[in-house]
Amino acid sequence: MDLWMHFQTSPLVWIIVTILAFMFASWVNKLAGRTPMLHPVVVGLLLIIGVLKLTDTSYDTYKEGAQFISFLLGPAVVALAVPLYDNLARVRAMLIPLLVACIAGALVAALTAIAVGIWLDLSMQTLLSLAPKSVTTPIAIGIADKIGGYPSLTAGLVLITGALGCLMSPYVCKLLRVNDPAVRGFSLGVAAHAMGTAYAFEYGAIAGAFGGLAMGMTGTFTAFMLPPLISLLGLG
Repeated sequence: MDLWMHFQTSPLVWIIVTILAFMFASWVNKLAGRTPMLHPVVVGLLLIIGVLKLTDTSYDTYKEGAQFISFLLGPAVVALAVPLYDNLARVRAMLIPLLVACIAGALVAALTAIAVGIWLDLSMQTLLSLAPKSVTTPIAIGIADKIGGYPSLTAGLVLITGALGCLMSPYVCKLLRVNDPAVRGFSLGVAAHAMGTAYAFEYGAIAGAFGGLAMGMTGTFTAFMLPPLISLLGLG
């Protein structure tokens, strides 16, 4: 028991657990035909939660150990600029439609979430936690904290939104006959943030590049737009 307590506080243990969980989740996803229902992020998250429960390890202990992987999130996001730079000419040509799509997508995502929450008679703080659900987790948590929501609830809602976005995207694109990888990638980035961007790379580097662009644009716009919108709606 004392030996496990020693290993439990070692950062290396939780780095290894996180990597192995993601590798196993990716393998399961590959066996399942890359279905978004078994997205590696979702499966990996459930596996890690299971390990923490079985070992009676607190989230704070795990977070402290796996913080080095979290640190790599920044460079990973910056690395998305590489395929984007390779398609810079196309981005410039589509700049106005991309801006319109980003603004419309961010507004619709926030307003529909608030409207459904009001219809379901949810509490004010739950409504404020719902509003930023369609942007990447670090930005969504910051927005929720600023407008008075529950950051932890928002983090969970972001995950659900990403999974549902990846699940529904192929059917929506097929229904609307959207075959352009840039459009597919951008729509995934707007609707499903980081998970959508990762899934967009299934369609190729162009889709992934536009997914990363959409994720950054939507997150930035939402961070500036949502607090005054909440005040305008009388929810703040």
